[in-house]
Amino acid sequence: MNTRVELANAIRALAMDAVQQANSGHPGMPMGMAEIAEVLWNHHLRHNPGNPAWPNRDRFVLSNGHGSMLLYALLHLTGYDLPMAELKRFRQLHSKTPGHPEYRCAPGVETTTGPLGQGISNAVGMALAERLLAAEFNRPGLDIVDHHTYVFLGDGCMMEGASHEACALAGTLGLGKLIAVYDDNGISIDSDKGNIRQWYTDDVRRRFEAYGWQVIPNVDGHDVEAVDRALKKAKREKARPTLIWAKTVIAKGAPTKANTGAAHGAALGEKEVAATREAIGWRHPAFEIPQHVYEGWDARQRGASAERRWKRLFAAYEKQYPVEAAEFRRRTAGELPQDFRARVDALVKELDSKAEAVATRKASQTVLETLAPSLPELVGGSADLTGSNLTMVNTSKVVGREGGGNYIFYGVREFGMCAVMSGLALHGGFIPYGGTFLVFSDYARSALRLAALMGVRVIYVFTHDSIGLGEDGPTHQPIEHAASLRLMPNMEVWRPCDTVESAVAWAAAIGRKDGPTSLLLTRQSVPFVKREPQQLEWIRRGGYILAEAAGAAPQCIVIATGSEVSVALEARKLLAAEGVAVRVVSMPSTGVFDRQDEAYRAGVLPRGVPRVAVEAGVPDFWRKYVGLEGAVVGIDRFGESAPGGELFKYFDFTAAHVAKAVKGVIAR
Repeated sequence: MNTRVELANAIRALAMDAVQQANSGHPGMPMGMAEIAEVLWNHHLRHNPGNPAWPNRDRFVLSNGHGSMLLYALLHLTGYDLPMAELKRFRQLHSKTPGHPEYRCAPGVETTTGPLGQGISNAVGMALAERLLAAEFNRPGLDIVDHHTYVFLGDGCMMEGASHEACALAGTLGLGKLIAVYDDNGISIDSDKGNIRQWYTDDVRRRFEAYGWQVIPNVDGHDVEAVDRALKKAKREKARPTLIWAKTVIAKGAPTKANTGAAHGAALGEKEVAATREAIGWRHPAFEIPQHVYEGWDARQRGASAERRWKRLFAAYEKQYPVEAAEFRRRTAGELPQDFRARVDALVKELDSKAEAVATRKASQTVLETLAPSLPELVGGSADLTGSNLTMVNTSKVVGREGGGNYIFYGVREFGMCAVMSGLALHGGFIPYGGTFLVFSDYARSALRLAALMGVRVIYVFTHDSIGLGEDGPTHQPIEHAASLRLMPNMEVWRPCDTVESAVAWAAAIGRKDGPTSLLLTRQSVPFVKREPQQLEWIRRGGYILAEAAGAAPQCIVIATGSEVSVALEARKLLAAEGVAVRVVSMPSTGVFDRQDEAYRAGVLPRGVPRVAVEAGVPDFWRKYVGLEGAVVGIDRFGESAPGGELFKYFDFTAAHVAKAVKGVIAR
């Protein structure tokens, strides 16, 4: 048997065996893309199984992540630390081979995929990161950043809207080192034998050519020479991303289930597995790979040699450009400058002394103006709302078709923007932030969720955070959004009340390495709150005593966030005049507060003291703090179109109404 045929058949065997043993999974795509994978991974992909984090490796993204056994087979066969025992535990509890590839689970998995369309969108971010880093660090004859991003994707990725957003942006930016292979097998879950055309008739070639991509059509995905020629042609193109349109047969080799929907998302069955072995000439038992096949796949020596060559190049670079080399090391390690905390402390003191009453979106811009010049890893952007989100600063340089930059005009593409941001972060060397209105976080929800699941460092600047945005009305006024973001595991949410809290929120977001952060910022101006020096330190703890009950133990605690903090403080004054002692707690980040030690939390919110929460959003979230016996001044309906100040009165976000709520809980 031809050796390359055997190498491809090893993927088929491992895919059908693992899925059969788990009695769950998707064998069809790995079996159909086996030849394409062999050509790419053995003859084009530059990677080192011994060091999956090598900075100048090519990136590989399996956007059609349901075919995860393709990736696991490749990682195992080429020499990554993914033993056969893990393939045998495919889709089992705590294995390194979950149903869809998960970042930080198995070595060599560059991103979490499965929700279709997002892998290709992440890949756009990775390719953009490569281009931006190359423009910043490469010097004549010393290209220390020089690699490709490869993607496999299928019909489902093509149909999902995220791929349209991200691929259009990739074409506009001319990301020539992005190479995608489209697995056109004509099958999806609702189809059988090509009936996909009942609902999918896009002219893929014209679509991607219209985006500005090079398209290489009609490639036989089972002809290794044709695939090789296509990849070589793709790599020669420098100014445009490339889509290789490959025709394949799903579950190729399976006698009765090839080219059927039955092979997409279910085990083939023991009889079909045995028949497939016979049909493809694979005479080995389940999970057994002959030594000569392992040798044909082994990429460890080749990968180590490639990394050694790069290290020699980097050593020459470091000798000529020691400052830049040190900065490159810092950036790719994800470390912040040593003076970052000192800069933040100085900024907080400066903002405290200025005592400016501005919108927190403006405060956010002020913070960026101060911190961005010393943080070149910050790469910003906005979904066509730069002038509203205030995400651009004096040091922002717009990213175009050539060269570098640190600010991206994403266009009206919230979902694509957030998925691309994840790709930028996953690549390394950048901390991306991007802005849109809070209400439009719904468009990007799936990308936010995957960022939280992966634990990547990205920052979402969500402005116009409440009914306070005013006249645009209920279509643009977020009601449930703050609460829903707080409920997302590993999503940090900050809703600051003034300039100082905005600075602390930004510092926390930048410093966080294990997940994304959402900053919820006002359109309208908010009063500045004067604090004692100790209180400036307490902000970092997510919730703190902002104003103590004067002269007595508190009879009630009012918890507030964002623009409603000033309402709570006014209510405290009204109540003090009536002899009612009230403590006001500002809680810009409930997640950070909840992680504080019990003694601190009990000191801020002691048991037995009635509580009232105030936030211009859905009330139910706050029951965890106030209990059923407390009260929440919130809003449980959609807003209205009117000036923001009028809406706060109309919906009873007033000091008088908060004071009434306080007296009500005290009287119970």
